[in-house]
Amino acid sequence: MPAISFDGALAAPGPSIVDGLCRAGWLMQEQFISPELSRQLAAECVQSMLSGKMKGAGVGSGHAPLLQPAIRGDHIAWLEAGRSSACDRYLKHMEALRQTLNRELFLGLEEYESHFALYAPGAFYRAHLDRFRDDDKRTVSVVLYLNDDWLPEHGGALRLHPDGGPSVDIAPEAGRMAMFLSGEMLHEVLPTARQRLSIAGWFRRRA
Repeated sequence: MPAISFDGALAAPGPSIVDGLCRAGWLMQEQFISPELSRQLAAECVQSMLSGKMKGAGVGSGHAPLLQPAIRGDHIAWLEAGRSSACDRYLKHMEALRQTLNRELFLGLEEYESHFALYAPGAFYRAHLDRFRDDDKRTVSVVLYLNDDWLPEHGGALRLHPDGGPSVDIAPEAGRMAMFLSGEMLHEVLPTARQRLSIAGWFRRRA
């Protein structure tokens, strides 16, 4: 699906984004970022965990989401501009993607929010939607994976549940990106057998 090229100029989106999001509600892109940037982001994610900057992820919206390890077991650290050169490069890519989605699909996306997500061995995330019941700003979800040498026996796949179709499993291999509609695509993270690193993010529009 060679429609988006990063660590360089943003290529014309072509039919992959339009068809994937409008018809199927999801798409997958290989080599979304360079191996070098993927390794830098992975190292930063791990260092955030080792330094105690990551917190257990909660369930629900609001200022104090509830920790429910039977539903969700990852640890997160939010990304902000100026955090590191690697994060700034990534956020620059996502800004270019936001503009492209708005130009091609007229989605009215106004901002992007994201966080590192680290799943320790045995962790998972039960099936859910990314859009909250009391907040409909999240429109397009984007997950970038940072795991080198991922094997099938490591588990940890993102499982999408398209409406009316069979489920789709996406292995969290480094440089791979998954994109889907936040309010429509039920999805889950299957239990992982090794440490699993990613950046989860959402393009948001006005309420």
